[in-house]
Formats: sequence, C-alpha cells, structure tokens
Amino acid sequence: MKIKLIITALIALLATANVHAQTVSKDSINMLKQQKEALKIAKRVNEQKLKLADLENSVEKKTLDMQNSARKAQESANNNAKAADKLSSNPQSEGLANKADNKAGDAKKDAKKARKAEDDLNKTRDKIEKLRKKIADDESKLSAMRPS
Repeated sequence: MKIKLIITALIALLATANVHAQTVSKDSINMLKQQKEALKIAKRVNEQKLKLADLENSVEKKTLDMQNSARKAQESANNNAKAADKLSSNPQSEGLANKADNKAGDAKKDAKKARKAEDDLNKTRDKIEKLRKKIADDESKLSAMRPS
C-alpha cells in the first residue's frame, strides 16, 4: 500500500513538473540566433584585422627586399655589360668569354629574383586591399544587425 502511494505521488510530481516547464518564445529564439550570428561576424572581423596588421607590417620588409633585389639586378646587368665590352675588344679570348657568360647568368638570376620580389609585394598589397573590403563588408553587416 505504501509503495502504491509513493509511486502515485511521484507520478503526480512529475506531471506537475512538466506543466510548469518554461516555454521560450519564437522572438527570444530569433534574438538569440541573431546574437550568435553577430558574435560570429565580430570574431571573423577581429581575425581579419589581425591578419591585416600582419600583412601591413610585412609590406615594409617586402619593399626593402624588392629595392635591394632591383639594385642587385642593376649591378649585375652593369657587370654583364662591362664583361661584354671586354669580350668585344678581344673576341677570341676564352677566359673573357667565360667571364661574360658567368656575368650574364648572374644578371639573369638577379633579374628573376627582382621580378619575384616585386610580384610578392604586389600580391601582398592586393591581399591587403581585399581584406580591407571584407572587413568593411562584415562591419556593415554587423552594424545593420545591432539595434539602434
């Protein structure tokens, strides 16, 4: 008899607990979803700003690298021209021909390095511009989501 009474009391208690459960309105759910999306966008903006800062900091180094490689390429081209002039005064000299060939190879390598350094700098600048546009887009989305 006591067991039946205890079981009945537990069933009644569980039934009333379900009736008193709090319901969440659709507006609250939508607001929470919007807040979640806003946080996701804000996180993405922060990550993009960090990446932008890294890229902007690397521009100075890449500019110096490009300038140094361009200067070295010019020096190699000048050395190549001098070696070619010496060879033209004595075209039968095998030693001068080898020197001119080596200087031409050096000039070619240095010119390629200079082109690569310039391409790298230009790609970095393009990445910076694209990232700035993404940040601006995300910030405008974020400001549109926040209530005034």
